[in-house]
Amino acid sequence: MDSELAVPMPKRELYFVFGALMLGMLLAALDSTIVATALPTIVGDLHGANHLSWVVVAYLLASTVSTPLWGKLGDLHGRKVYFQAAIVIFLLGSMLCGIAHSMIELILYRAVQGLGGGGLMVGAQAVIADIVPPRDRGRYAGFFGATFGAATVLGPLLGGFIVEYWSWRWIFFVNVPFGIVALIVTAAALPGAGARVQHVIDYAGIVTLTISASALILFTSLGGTSFAWSSWKSVALLLVGLAGAAAFVIIERRSREPILAPRLFANRVFSSASAIGFVVGFAMFGALTYLPVYFQLVRGASPTNSGLRLLPMMVGLFAASIVTGQLVSKGWRYRPFPILGTAVMTIGIGLLGTIGVATSELTMAIYMLILGTGLGLVMQVLITAVQNAVQHEDLGAATAGANFFRSIGGSFGTAVFGAFYVNELPRHLVAGLRANPSVHALLPPRLWTPKNLRLLPANELSVILHAITGSIDAIYRYAVPIGVLALILSLTLPEVKLRTSLHPVANEVPMSNTDPLA
Repeated sequence: MDSELAVPMPKRELYFVFGALMLGMLLAALDSTIVATALPTIVGDLHGANHLSWVVVAYLLASTVSTPLWGKLGDLHGRKVYFQAAIVIFLLGSMLCGIAHSMIELILYRAVQGLGGGGLMVGAQAVIADIVPPRDRGRYAGFFGATFGAATVLGPLLGGFIVEYWSWRWIFFVNVPFGIVALIVTAAALPGAGARVQHVIDYAGIVTLTISASALILFTSLGGTSFAWSSWKSVALLLVGLAGAAAFVIIERRSREPILAPRLFANRVFSSASAIGFVVGFAMFGALTYLPVYFQLVRGASPTNSGLRLLPMMVGLFAASIVTGQLVSKGWRYRPFPILGTAVMTIGIGLLGTIGVATSELTMAIYMLILGTGLGLVMQVLITAVQNAVQHEDLGAATAGANFFRSIGGSFGTAVFGAFYVNELPRHLVAGLRANPSVHALLPPRLWTPKNLRLLPANELSVILHAITGSIDAIYRYAVPIGVLALILSLTLPEVKLRTSLHPVANEVPMSNTDPLA
């Protein structure tokens, strides 16, 4: 961007802008999770069960792939115009989703919505970095992290509530008034870019990154569900993804205006934070997917009630993220928080690997609180560290890159743990049948709903519930080593003194791990 604020924005204007940015981020984050509990109703209305998974994948794919592009465009031409463009695209996609008459239409419109959502996520974080110095940014970044994490928990809850009491179409229509408010506030309060300078757009990099990320996300999202891992479709997607990634690296090394500059990976803070974010996203999204399954199938909760039971995790994540941001703004070093957070997160995952059919509500709440606290200590601190460590012309690209790797990690984690669940469930069902000779046949898994399961004989129900619980326990046990890897990676994160100005000092270098924070 060619003209940036030389001094921070006045507090009164900042609060208005911050509220609008949080609203935009909340909308984008919610729409990645809110549809999940509404899918059965949507399928029943639009009659497209064979395309069900694409309703989620289309949004995830478009938002993840577009993130680096939004970040780079903001760096080149100014955040305001692209953040507002992202709002408009998101609202257009939302309205189109709300009036969709077929599954194909809904999938296409979800991709439009996801394209805007990617810009909202990275735009909000980059705009704050433009107007708030890193030393003061923690208190705002903490709320961003809490908002993102809360959306992960609140999405299924709100989706279930809206479907039960209104219509699934209102999942999309409710975005419109809030998006309009965010558009008006940012139009009035955000500073515009200064004089424009001609730039070269890295079209080749955009195309190869899109192809690579799309193929890999489709491979992890649809492999093992829509088609087998060993099928030619899975193998083709994997090969295309890897080939696209290799081509992207070659192109970025030669590009005058790379969309994700190779010099970013030479920055130890960026490379370390991206690796940590990938692994944390892998563990977080993979693990969180199966808590609603446990509550709905094993405990018989409705979609709304299963969302309510996730509130302890949201409380832990929200509180930890906000407190961490406040402490960093008061002068605390940021490096200890990811280390502590990944350790606490790993403990929480391990504890969830011990749950059973009769685990008490209080015990589950404590375990989820621990996991949420760990995640809250990690997520947004990494973004603050990255933004502080890069040059201002790379701010948007670096922010987008950190988010991109976390999203890719989440996609991989969801797919891998899904494969673990699919493989573990038959083994536990066979073991349950052997231990209960009186049970000769079981209800097929495709018919497992809270209502159907409660109609089964007690002995058959016991076999199924223990099999589900045992499979979920195995997923969390598999996730523990991933958490340990995140902890090890967090030890590699350098400490760079947080600036008190908006622009970096050229000779600023990382602090040693033992230097006091001045």
